[in-house]
Amino acid sequence: MKPAVAIVEPETPGNIGTIARAMKNFGMDDLKLVNPPEIERDGDAYGFAAQARNDVLPNYDEVSFDELVENYHTVGMTATTNEDASRHVRFPFTTPRQLADSLAEVETETVLIFGREANGLTNDELARVDEVCSIPASAEYPALNLGQAATVTLYELRDLTVEECQLPDVERERANEAEIEGFYETFADLLESSGHPEEKRPKAMRMIRRIIGRAHPTGREITTLRGIVRRANQRTEASDVRRTTCNDR
Repeated sequence: MKPAVAIVEPETPGNIGTIARAMKNFGMDDLKLVNPPEIERDGDAYGFAAQARNDVLPNYDEVSFDELVENYHTVGMTATTNEDASRHVRFPFTTPRQLADSLAEVETETVLIFGREANGLTNDELARVDEVCSIPASAEYPALNLGQAATVTLYELRDLTVEECQLPDVERERANEAEIEGFYETFADLLESSGHPEEKRPKAMRMIRRIIGRAHPTGREITTLRGIVRRANQRTEASDVRRTTCNDR
């Protein structure tokens, strides 16, 4: 079930548009605003919303915090703190990834509640929500801005909200063994023509096999690599011929 997204007392219309856009990116459409600023059609909210200006943003509901608590399973979004089990305002918390896993197991009307740009949700507000969710970040600077926090969170929940994510059309089939063995043969030729110490060549070949084996290259990739190594081998051999010719004079 797709969660709703609520923003409590947002100060900057542009952040509302940014979050609406992130909702559109990751398949969500139910936006709630608690005491929002004026949202103008030609202002920053619509400017930052991109395609979400056509559906997510104009269809937002203005609600109170009480309404969220009374009608939804509430998840308060907050920065991590140094609190521990002795205090339960912001602890324990789940990460967005853990939240996605837990919501996948239940059917309940959920709302993700994001706080104010300057100071987030108050302790009183956090005390009223059902659970707290935080994004792990550097202890030196754990606070993300509002738009970043919402985008990261909604991305982690995408499996709940997007039936099929759009992925780039990339060739993923591994090159066949004949192509890969051909590359090894060309590489072995380069070791010989470049004067790599003969006693070290078996070790070098094992190393390159391990590297290529871990990489699982595509046919195009191994063909390109083989072409580069072949060209290097040709240059090495041509250089040897020139040196031999000069020495014979």
